[in-house]
Amino acid sequence: MVITKEIAVGKKTIICLSLNLLSKNLIVLRGSNGYVMCGYLDLTIAEKFQDAAVRVTGVSSIEEALEARVDSCTGLAEKLGIHKGQPIQEVLPLIA
Repeated sequence: MVITKEIAVGKKTIICLSLNLLSKNLIVLRGSNGYVMCGYLDLTIAEKFQDAAVRVTGVSSIEEALEARVDSCTGLAEKLGIHKGQPIQEVLPLIA
């Protein structure tokens, strides 16, 4: 099953995606400047592609991802002002 949702962040929108992959869900929250991804996705590859990417772990829904904290992020995400332990709610305006 695929679930999509849009979240308004100021005048911008974050596109949220949840894709069921048998035992767990793949979660992505995408803005125009970067994205939040669950532990299924590889931060090393996001770094290689020079994406502003943030990883959260232990989430299985969009709602859980929105309540999570940054586990790790790419260098480009750090340049946007994102850091480990930061609440995702604070990250959304930075990646929107």
